[in-house]
Amino acid sequence: MHLIYNFCIFLYGKLIAVFSLFDPKAKDWVRGRGKGNVWNPIPKNKHLYWFHCASLGEFDQGLPIMKELKSKVEDAYILVTFFSPSGMNHFHKRDHCVDSAYYLELDSKKNAREFISFFQPKAAFFVKYEFWANYIFEAKKRGVKLLSVSAVFRSNQIYFKWYGSFFRKILNSFDFFYLQTKESKELLNKIGFTNVFVSGDSRYDKVFENYQSMKNKNVQDLNKMDEVFVDFLEGQKAIIIGSSWPVEEEMAIQFINKNPKRKFILAPHDVSKNHINQITSNPSLNCIKFTDFDKVQYSNSNNCLLLDTIGHLSTAYHYGSMAFIGGGFSGKLHNILEPSIFGLPTFFGPNIKKFPEAELFLKNKISFKVENLNDIENTVSLIDENVNELKIKTQEFVFSLTGASEKIVTHYLSL
Repeated sequence: MHLIYNFCIFLYGKLIAVFSLFDPKAKDWVRGRGKGNVWNPIPKNKHLYWFHCASLGEFDQGLPIMKELKSKVEDAYILVTFFSPSGMNHFHKRDHCVDSAYYLELDSKKNAREFISFFQPKAAFFVKYEFWANYIFEAKKRGVKLLSVSAVFRSNQIYFKWYGSFFRKILNSFDFFYLQTKESKELLNKIGFTNVFVSGDSRYDKVFENYQSMKNKNVQDLNKMDEVFVDFLEGQKAIIIGSSWPVEEEMAIQFINKNPKRKFILAPHDVSKNHINQITSNPSLNCIKFTDFDKVQYSNSNNCLLLDTIGHLSTAYHYGSMAFIGGGFSGKLHNILEPSIFGLPTFFGPNIKKFPEAELFLKNKISFKVENLNDIENTVSLIDENVNELKIKTQEFVFSLTGASEKIVTHYLSL
């Protein structure tokens, strides 16, 4: 099976090279692993801790753990590797503590051997998922502590199938699993793993840090971004449409048009010029782009502020009363923790099987599932009627789920 795995990795490398000739994302992937992906030596007085993140979402999940580790280990040197260009291209925009970051080369025996030999990590943290066999086997052989952090497992994964012995061997290499859910623990227990601990989801720690930063702002600290939100809202709270896809935007625009006296902030997942132009060319939508906003020229007849830039959504949630989160109709639900930390009840589409936090929020009645415009109207009315109670309930619940990063690092250091 290992031979087949290595052949598949080899084939993947060849195929993506072909796709890179006409696909921009594949081109980024190949270019990132070119001559610019040169490793730099690590200071001799440092201990290296390697975090592997598939993409930017996993980086956000691992970041609180990195910060906690740095706070507890004085000589810690944080190395991060990414598989996806989106992680490598955007991680530097975060408030991070990373010392070095590189693309992870394809998972061949040769690449794994060279990587582990060069960096000699004290421990390797694989964030959430994406377990690369050759890197893991090589690290295990060299005595590197292997930790799976903020992991989630589902019963339909290959590890739990009769034909998944090779992939169970990968899991067997890990010293410990720090899991998000009890269901994941039960699945691993069933196939013989006892080195497991339900530590929770470290993303709660990240959004709590964002919340603290916003909470401590005073009038003197308001930046240009905050000023736009304050001037647009004129004392109102907005309904936020966050990381929306076209299916959510179609329903949201209908709802916006039916509620001209309310304020909305629309933040599309796709902020390309073409997509933004598609939205603004809708004759029925009375919106103004964030980049065009001017307090002097602003007319309060515009009841929708369109975020046509990246990086402003998490701040926008501070100015909201509730949030309609995108991706729930495509099975790619976006972050519901960011609005919830500010006490915003959330609602989203029905395809959320891969998102345990969404199921948890629904169970605790601080989130709601919608399938059409009528559902949105009823949900907004329900939230309006109970907005203060829901805000307190939502915020208290999210606060109660923080602390995973400290649990993980404290436990790891005791191993």
